Amino acid sequence: MAEFMTGEIPLNFKTNPYKRVEWEDDLTDPNTGEVLEEGTIFWAEYGNNLEWGLYNAYRFLIEQARQMQRMQIQMELDGRVPGNSGTFADPLDGSTNKISLDKALTDIIESAAIGTTTLTVASVDGFTPFTQVTIFDDVAKEDVVITEVGTNTIKVQALKNTYKKGAKVARSNVSIDTVNAEMGVGDWQTFSVDLVEVV
Repeated sequence: MAEFMTGEIPLNFKTNPYKRVEWEDDLTDPNTGEVLEEGTIFWAEYGNNLEWGLYNAYRFLIEQARQMQRMQIQMELDGRVPGNSGTFADPLDGSTNKISLDKALTDIIESAAIGTTTLTVASVDGFTPFTQVTIFDDVAKEDVVITEVGTNTIKVQALKNTYKKGAKVARSNVSIDTVNAEMGVGDWQTFSVDLVEVV
């Protein structure tokens, strides 16, 4: 009984094939109550057959649960390993799950030419080496890997495009629409400012 209480499966488990028994009631005379034909007698063989059938089914369920747990752990790891394709589901409705959007974002404060590897930025908060970022403005965009993070600089792979002052460096340029449960590309925005003299 202890084996069943702990959920542990002994290595020497018995694997008897299960034999279904067709049980029959006693056939009796409705008037006299005399037993005309005996029904199925409950023998130890039948009892053991039931016990081993239940035990083997129990063992199968325990092993199946262990396999499902291993798969669940593997799926959890897939979603967290850098560079992995990621196994996850996000309903994009703003609900909390194991996936969180990395919103690290900063501006380039000096224009960058093609081939540039060091970007001068407004802030390096949230950026770490060996992670991928997207650089974009209203003309071009590209994905590069950060190689080093300084005080106010981010070193990346050589740029393939030219970027103007104010271009964005982001861990994700995704914009999530929780109303329509959609994932879209974040927009580059420009603003017009009017100067008004206050007297």
